[in-house]
Amino acid sequence: MFCLRVSCLLLSVSVVFGTELTFELPDNQKQCFYEDLDKDVKFNIDFQVISGGNYDVDCFVTDPHNNVLYNERKKQYDSFSHTTTKKGVYRVCFSNEFSTFTHKIVYLDFRHRDETPLLDTMMSKSTALTQLESSCVAIHEILKVVSESQTWYRLREAYDRTRAEHLHQRVAYWSIGETVLLFTIGLGQVMLLKSFFTDKKASVAAST
Repeated sequence: MFCLRVSCLLLSVSVVFGTELTFELPDNQKQCFYEDLDKDVKFNIDFQVISGGNYDVDCFVTDPHNNVLYNERKKQYDSFSHTTTKKGVYRVCFSNEFSTFTHKIVYLDFRHRDETPLLDTMMSKSTALTQLESSCVAIHEILKVVSESQTWYRLREAYDRTRAEHLHQRVAYWSIGETVLLFTIGLGQVMLLKSFFTDKKASVAAST
């Protein structure tokens, strides 16, 4: 019975509405995402450029009346929170128009609406929580932190992997260039040394 009650409490957790995605932003292009929100709804935006160019992008957020709520240029990552004052469609746009030849990979996490309590009785309960309820709330909060940490580590891993692949590519090109240069210099030295002996043989034959 105890295990069944704990399971019911954990399964009754409501998920926060939102969108989490990774998309490609071509050069000289802009992409926008739209969300229809009610009034007095809090939303949070987290984004990070994973790869491409200098790892920066322009981002701006507008309300249903096209008023700019957030506008930052050439950011690698950032967070933004806002509580809506109007009902309507809110727009989140990312721009890579300042880049002429490099595309970007951008991660976006858009969350909105507050999370409901684990139990409906917690909203109207005036007494202190029981030990079981307090434990469930603590576990729930820890799981949220773990989930956010995993997302952060995945982003850092993707970013570091992209940088490592880019560095590996540059080192490979540099090594190939050095190899070609070494063979060219070696071949030039052999040809130059051969020309010395050829000229000497020709001059000896002419004197006799």
